Amino acid sequence: MADIPNLRSLTADEFTTSFQALGQPAYRSAQILDWLWKKRVSSIDEMSNLPVSLRETLKEKYELSAPTIVRAQGSKDTTRKLLLKLKDGRFVECVLIPASPALYGEQSDRLTLCVSSQVGCAFACKFCASGLLGFTRNLTPGEITAQILLAEELAGTRVNNLVFMGMGEPLANLPSLLKAIELITSPEGLHIGARHLTISTSGLVPQIKKLADHPRQIRLAISLHGATDEVRSKIMPVNDRWGVDELFEALRYWNSKKKQHLTLEYILIKGINDDLEQARILAKRAKAIRAKVNLIPYNTVEGLPWERPSEDHCRAFRDILKNSGISATLRLEKGHDIDAACGQLRLREETNSE
Repeated sequence: MADIPNLRSLTADEFTTSFQALGQPAYRSAQILDWLWKKRVSSIDEMSNLPVSLRETLKEKYELSAPTIVRAQGSKDTTRKLLLKLKDGRFVECVLIPASPALYGEQSDRLTLCVSSQVGCAFACKFCASGLLGFTRNLTPGEITAQILLAEELAGTRVNNLVFMGMGEPLANLPSLLKAIELITSPEGLHIGARHLTISTSGLVPQIKKLADHPRQIRLAISLHGATDEVRSKIMPVNDRWGVDELFEALRYWNSKKKQHLTLEYILIKGINDDLEQARILAKRAKAIRAKVNLIPYNTVEGLPWERPSEDHCRAFRDILKNSGISATLRLEKGHDIDAACGQLRLREETNSE
């Protein structure tokens, strides 16, 4: 039996079409959207201005389940990591980052949320906890947007900025991602501007080009982590499918379609990709596509052998970029003490429960 669709996975157009089929007036769609996204009810029975018969019909055709927060690490004025349990018993994570600097070109904001798009990940980056248990499934649009609602409820304030760089590869779940973005940006939904959304990808070239053709002015960040094929392929198997040159050709195509500057994410791993020659090559590549660089010292993951370089070495790497005219940010530090590297809480929870 197929899963019953979640009401929070439906767009305004889908509501209108469904209600026409049910013989309901068009304004019912607006009423339900208001209950879902403005009043944020947790059950269909709470939609008190709908006829009882319609509420019963909705309960037959749809559900309104949501993930639950099973653990929150961190305090209100610092980075907070949330472990969420889905209806099938699986776990995903999201991270609240207060007073985040403007890392992706947006205005400095009060509250950023790092959002997951999949349960696990199939791309097996060697430094990442998300892929250690493999890939389980894609998140639905409702499960993606639910992370925002739960985080805002916990924080007691509105999320200003979203980054899709939690668990999973967002562009491997592109249909659900694009639908979630419609729900997030629409006036009837969460009404967060597209320019406050950043999607991070490990480098899925065809999907990058497809997203470039999407009309929304979404920001894009690339999980690069190596400036040459030799270095990148050591830690990112995706590079064996789409090498650095092919990836940067796709990024030039992105630039031809979008106004916002690209961001290159670069996790610094001691003895792996932190050689200063990599910094010089990275500077040339970033300059060629007018990209900013976001340097992130490695967050230690239990069970993985990698280490973070010294702060002095990280600064030396950054200074080579800056001296080459590249806008480079070194993130020291957001969440290293709360297992904020993607997938660590989920890995511990699912491993301990087996």
